[in-house]
Amino acid sequence: MTIRRLFAVVLLGALGIPAAQADSMRCGQRLVVDDTTRDQVLTWCGEPTEVQQRTTLRPPIVWYYGRPVNVGGGYIEVLVETWTYNLGPNKLMRRVIFEDGLVVDVETLGYGYRGSAPRREY
Repeated sequence: MTIRRLFAVVLLGALGIPAAQADSMRCGQRLVVDDTTRDQVLTWCGEPTEVQQRTTLRPPIVWYYGRPVNVGGGYIEVLVETWTYNLGPNKLMRRVIFEDGLVVDVETLGYGYRGSAPRREY
């Protein structure tokens, strides 16, 4: 009976632990995650080392009862920006991808390099 109680306590404790955010980047006390705005990232993290811009065509989507529905009628042009942050040779670089001004992905790259590390402490 004691083993069952111990197992139940451990299981309940594990369920109470929040899941780690897979796609995120910490800038000081702030956490950049999906749906963070471009202006917030710029304010919190400073200027990126490199910025790439492109556009892509997407079908128009409408959310209906929590699910995306393609409404057809052609395509819309969406601006996609890729910001790369070089955090120096002792830290991993980060790539932040925006679509229409909102973060959609944060990627971790290899170690940074000397020369253009940001002035802010991360």
